[in-house]
Amino acid sequence: MPKPITPLLAADTIIELLDLPDRPIVLIERANPPYGWALPGGFVDVGEWLEVAAVREAREEVCLDVRLTALLGMYSDPSRDTRGHTVTAVYVAEAHGLPKAADDAKNCAVFTLAELPTLLAFDHAQVLADYRLFRECGQVAPLRGVG
Repeated sequence: MPKPITPLLAADTIIELLDLPDRPIVLIERANPPYGWALPGGFVDVGEWLEVAAVREAREEVCLDVRLTALLGMYSDPSRDTRGHTVTAVYVAEAHGLPKAADDAKNCAVFTLAELPTLLAFDHAQVLADYRLFRECGQVAPLRGVG
């Protein structure tokens, strides 16, 4: 039987900074297309757990050691990434300290939910809307693409 052709798999992290008021989050400005502001994250390596990939990508892109606290949701819209079908697991995490842009991040910055940038990459506007609901009432992302 031939090996199936499947989507790529990624892990992204919404990093809450515990040392600052109101737990602002970290976004990166992408150095490569698609451009815009995005959650720190990237592709899962073969043989790697999703959670390990999320922690690794946070360390590589914003130089923070994070502690994952929740799985916000899985995002699998085939059109969410212009480079091709990519599925991502989005985690909520917490960290101490301040981020520093590295790896694929051209820049990074700290934002409150009230002051998010307008140019967000991928489907991260939807992800952050889901995160806002999670912060307000603890509800994870709704199921999509069914029914």
